Amino acid sequence: MSQPAVSQPAVPIDRKRWSMLAAICFALVMVVIDNTVLNIAIPTLMTELSTTAAEAQWAFTSYLLVLSGFVLVGGVASDRYGRKRIVLVGIALFGAASLAAALAAEPWQLIAARAVMGFGAALLMPGTLAILMHTFSEAERPKAIGAWMAVAAVGSSGGPVLGGFLISHFWWGAVFLINVPISILCLVALMMLVPDMPATRNDRIDWIGAVLSVIATVSIVWAITSVPEQGWASADVQLPAVIGVLALAAFIAWELRVESPMLDLGLFRNLRFSAAVLGGLLASFGMAGSLFLLTLHFQLLNGYTPIEASVRMLPLAICTLIGSTAISAIVLQRLGAPLALLSSMSVAAIGLLLIGLLPAEDYLNSLAGLILVGLGTGSAGPVAGTVLMSSVPLEKAGAGSGVSSTIQELGNGLGVAVLGTVLTAFFVTRLPGSLRAEGESSFTDAIGRASGGALDQVRDAFATGLSFSQVIGALTVLGGGLAASALLWVTRSQATPQTPSPDQPSTPAAKH
Repeated sequence: MSQPAVSQPAVPIDRKRWSMLAAICFALVMVVIDNTVLNIAIPTLMTELSTTAAEAQWAFTSYLLVLSGFVLVGGVASDRYGRKRIVLVGIALFGAASLAAALAAEPWQLIAARAVMGFGAALLMPGTLAILMHTFSEAERPKAIGAWMAVAAVGSSGGPVLGGFLISHFWWGAVFLINVPISILCLVALMMLVPDMPATRNDRIDWIGAVLSVIATVSIVWAITSVPEQGWASADVQLPAVIGVLALAAFIAWELRVESPMLDLGLFRNLRFSAAVLGGLLASFGMAGSLFLLTLHFQLLNGYTPIEASVRMLPLAICTLIGSTAISAIVLQRLGAPLALLSSMSVAAIGLLLIGLLPAEDYLNSLAGLILVGLGTGSAGPVAGTVLMSSVPLEKAGAGSGVSSTIQELGNGLGVAVLGTVLTAFFVTRLPGSLRAEGESSFTDAIGRASGGALDQVRDAFATGLSFSQVIGALTVLGGGLAASALLWVTRSQATPQTPSPDQPSTPAAKH
């Protein structure tokens, strides 16, 4: 039987709350940008720092793996040691490690600094959302969470643009050095604006659960992110996947029997919580998968440079910002969570279908899809986040935020891995027979070996694979919206008049 909606206590109004939100978003965009800022800098790193391709890739991956692995631990730590304290520690670590990365003289130094940056980001991210839950009233939380998620989405898509600008005007270390003054400003602002927040939990620390969660998350994310290059059958994918699944099973078994679990798995028996997790996962899936496939299309088929491709993706970031800040709170208030989530993810699915079915050689066709994907996923993320956080007691808001951030990272990885695999499979089956016989599955390799009519066949095969992958992504997002909204409809009757729920649309009486 599912649990009733969690009643959240009233939150004292803080007059500095919007300034606090701005400072938190400023810190958040810094750490999210570093998820993707190296995408465009890797070739420069290989030249100027004399790194191998593997070392440059590890400089990119080490940040993602540590962030994904420790973000849940960071959320629990913010509950136990105080949200403000943990966020400030995270910002300080991130800033110091950014300076070390900018001054790195050897590849291993850069990789190590990036890993520490990931740990600082893992401490910072969940604590910021938990602070918002304590600062904003229930009526204002959808707007605050929308702004928080908008910054995360826009930062992720804007990272390559910022990286391209800095690399073209300065040296590669500038992509990290810029974080240092931002970190200092955020530290000062948050120390002044955020009141002291004591720990909300004083139970014993579940160290075994923490270790198991890190092993499980790092292994699963490692496996997922390795799929596009290694393939599902590779030992580099299967071994970490097996380790991750075993560690996850051990984590679940341990959390169910330990007296003070790191993560209360009973939250997943709440259908509202589970629906929000599903919605957030597939919204991230659609956004990341669309970005990945469109980047390939713009660069490999249309011949744009990385910075030109990034600029053409800006409408997606802008519309995501609009969807998160201006639309999500309105549709949640007017429609209630089930219809708001379904309509938002349906709009995103339609955008993916347009991108997949209309000729992408005409940028205006892609632009229409980008606008709809941005508006849809931008609106769906805050709706799912609001439902998820309203399902968690305030004293466990850090842990809830950690779950939300972990799900977002998994969704991003799955979007790239699954749609990338679909693209590769479709591309290979449509290659000219001679190239398939030679084992060519890479578009660039096949283009290099093809000539005459075979060249057109290779390009057509790749374009068809891209289109089919976008359609698969659209159907996945739509199916996720249907499933998540159905779960929320089932739980609508659980909310009582004394317990306002984001599942219910507002009425005129409720607005006064």
